[in-house]
Amino acid sequence: MKSSQKIAVSLFAILFVSLSCGQKTLPQSSAKDVGMSQDRLNQASVIIKEAIARKDFPGAVLLVSRKGKVVLREAYGESQWVPQRKPMTADMIFDMASLTKPIATATSIMILAEQGKLSIYEKVKDYVPEFEPYVDDKGKPGEDARLWHLLTHTSGLPPYSPAEEVEKKYGRPCPVDTLVIHIGRLKKETPPGEKFTYSCLGYITLAYIVKKVTGKTIAEFAEENIFRPLKMRHTFYNPAPRYLSLCVPTQVFDGSPLVGVVHDPLARLQGGISGNAGLFSTADDLAVFAQMLLNKGEFGGVRILSPLTVERMTSVYPKATFAGRGLGWDLSSAYASSAGDIFGPRSYGHTGYTGTSIWIDPETETVLVFLTNRVHPDDRGEIVIKRCRVANVVAGAIIEK
Repeated sequence: MKSSQKIAVSLFAILFVSLSCGQKTLPQSSAKDVGMSQDRLNQASVIIKEAIARKDFPGAVLLVSRKGKVVLREAYGESQWVPQRKPMTADMIFDMASLTKPIATATSIMILAEQGKLSIYEKVKDYVPEFEPYVDDKGKPGEDARLWHLLTHTSGLPPYSPAEEVEKKYGRPCPVDTLVIHIGRLKKETPPGEKFTYSCLGYITLAYIVKKVTGKTIAEFAEENIFRPLKMRHTFYNPAPRYLSLCVPTQVFDGSPLVGVVHDPLARLQGGISGNAGLFSTADDLAVFAQMLLNKGEFGGVRILSPLTVERMTSVYPKATFAGRGLGWDLSSAYASSAGDIFGPRSYGHTGYTGTSIWIDPETETVLVFLTNRVHPDDRGEIVIKRCRVANVVAGAIIEK
């Protein structure tokens, strides 16, 4: 071989290794090789195509993996209708909405717990002195909420606070420090630990606690401790301009859709970085994160969490069994539409308002990532029943355990 050819081959090899090391994804496999029926699995695509034809949502990306291998990765329909139609592709970046809660915020809190920098049994007011307790009809204050109450949505906080009112009072952008003081002073609806009320406000507070403990925003801490180590290259807050062509648009405001700008109003009010929403990601990156959990906290030689922490996060928290929630993850609450009817009681996941969802079953080592743009263009899309049906098809396609 001539020297010039050897140099070319060597450069190609270096480039190949560099690209391989730069992005971690799961390997591909046939459904049969991991004990699944391809014919049964194909029915999921039928359901999604029928939903798109009914205009339930413009498009979707579906990724199914089992035993660490991807058996289905497909894009459907269109990424946008307004201002012009564009096809959906499997590598597109979605606004994760509430998937931010378990993936960025809860994981960050539990990393800090592992490091001994906080305990989820600590009182919220230890970090937010303005966090007022529940007060009963006789004016008697109740017990103080703790961090685990925020993680399980049992703190007594209301679900949300109108962004318009917050902006009018504090301006735009509204720093998380200011917003959390506002949240802390809100009237609590119930004593902590007595009722499950899904609350974005609790996770905004948790992100503030991450900042108070580390000096870093939730975006910075999650990037350094979760996404970068896992080489989730397309998972971040506030996508850079070079990624906007890959971002799936959400709702149209003032004639233009949001592209690479978070849909959630309170997250948008904070400049796009929040504990309840604001994360953007792809199906491939979510599959890597899910596999890390299935591997008990490790993926590709990198450990993010300990096995015990993963178990605690993905099991119903014993102090609030009525909630059906783990520490960040949903197992059996009323919001667990992406579970379907067939996956077992150990399975867990989460949904996002924009039309995103993930479901993970450790018993069968199965991951289902179902991403849609159901809020585009007018926030009228329908997804709940489709999530359930797609999950049923995936579970039904597992013919060998």
